[in-house]
Amino acid sequence: MGEPHPLLAFFLDAADNRFPPTDGRVTVLPPLPAGLECSVAFTGHAVVATALTDEAVHAQSPDGFGESLSADFLRHLAGPTGWIDVIDATLTARGAGGPPRLAQLTDADDHPRVRHARRLRSNVRVHGDERGLITLADGLAGRREVSIELHRTQDSSRGYGRSLLSDALSLVPEGEPVFAAVSPGNARSLRAFLACGFTPIGSEVLLSPERRG
Repeated sequence: MGEPHPLLAFFLDAADNRFPPTDGRVTVLPPLPAGLECSVAFTGHAVVATALTDEAVHAQSPDGFGESLSADFLRHLAGPTGWIDVIDATLTARGAGGPPRLAQLTDADDHPRVRHARRLRSNVRVHGDERGLITLADGLAGRREVSIELHRTQDSSRGYGRSLLSDALSLVPEGEPVFAAVSPGNARSLRAFLACGFTPIGSEVLLSPERRG
């Protein structure tokens, strides 16, 4: 097993409320595995994992106060035709441990949530029940990530997201950090994560660059 990506330390520190300095600067790290790159924003400090040189990154004058996630800077990172994912809020919580409260699913390979997880993450496990499913995987920089999708989103399923997420935390050893990337516009999902004890620590976007030359 190789050395962890240096971005992982930023996430683990943030989970313990240890954040980079609020200095407006941008830290440049090596790219992620599988040809992926990212831009992560903490309060007053940004971290960019990319194959570009420091000089090429700073040529667009990003900063730690929001410019590291601007459309112009992300296109600069990705190149003219590279893929840019959506910007997500980065949340973290602690595992509850104890007896697992969700069964592992072996027949969900064709589910869009599972396919998406396996495209971007490794060691994907799928659990769920009649409420919906969750994925647990090694995600950005090797951190443990959870995602959720309900089978129904009508009013009759109100509360399912919170109860499913609460049960998902039983699959993570007690006290160990788990992370989630949630679209800020998905208010129902964001409220469910917050209600289950997840805390915002920043925001992030994944990229798959295509650069000429």
